[in-house]
Amino acid sequence: MKWNKYSLKTTTEAVDLVSNMLMELGIEGIEIEDNVQLSESDIKTMFVDFLPELPPDDGAATVNFYIDSEEDDRTIIPKVKEGLKELAEFINIGEGTIEESETEDKDWINNWKQYFKPFVFEGIVIKPTWEEIDDSMQGKIVVNIDPGTAFGTGSHETTQLVISQLDKYVKDGDELLDVGCGSGILSVIGLMLGAKHAVGTDLDPNAIVATRENAEINNISMDKIEILEGNIIDDKKIKDAVGYERYDVVAANILADVLIPLSSCITDHMKSGAYFITSGIINTKEEEVVEAFRKNPLLEIVEINHKGEWVNVTARKK
Repeated sequence: MKWNKYSLKTTTEAVDLVSNMLMELGIEGIEIEDNVQLSESDIKTMFVDFLPELPPDDGAATVNFYIDSEEDDRTIIPKVKEGLKELAEFINIGEGTIEESETEDKDWINNWKQYFKPFVFEGIVIKPTWEEIDDSMQGKIVVNIDPGTAFGTGSHETTQLVISQLDKYVKDGDELLDVGCGSGILSVIGLMLGAKHAVGTDLDPNAIVATRENAEINNISMDKIEILEGNIIDDKKIKDAVGYERYDVVAANILADVLIPLSSCITDHMKSGAYFITSGIINTKEEEVVEAFRKNPLLEIVEINHKGEWVNVTARKK
């Protein structure tokens, strides 16, 4: 199967209305290209390792949409052009031109799976659920992971930095808090390393589903793990549900811009002597994160580690 790809040149101010118009015409596959910087609210809900450096926003945008080539009877484009004409009466739609090309059929949600292969890190085998266990994995801790649409396969440097620290600091019987749990990989590994119970929090409902499923895949009973949807920084209900002065280890593999405010309040949830293990910090943000940690009088930085361009900061609650 092939798809006809249509690229509609417009403006950033018209993107939402253009996208809505396309969806009302029954077009579901829409992709937006622009140079608009992320807002603070966007940053809080993005699960990426670093924010891209974009060129200056020139107000131009491209909305790409896809139609099955076998079902494309060429009647939709005149409707799109008519919709653009109506929008142009009250908003600047820019060029309003449409270019056509053809693209191969792809399973866009699952196409990445061909690149996720089993690997060993710190003596732990991390493998996708669709791969079989071979002889080289025998006798090792084997973690099965299917990230779904949530972030976290374990292959990224940031995740590996945290795994190294979990391997070092998690003790039998520990209580573990996983902030921004994503696929749940850190919670799962922490439990396999000896933690007796884990709580994961995330803003993304996909992460809640993925963490629960990955716990089940790894035969972790639901009484050993709890997953909460919400923001532990400023949502009191989530903070109360997570609990206070409860955790021996807190892991957070999230954006530096989230770690900075988190560092001022995370000690509310930590026992005295507990460890706060963080990553997701691009090296250009290291000083900002370290400075934020030092502003909390209850945190003492015990380790700073680097892997490629990424940084781990581990602190201890005094």
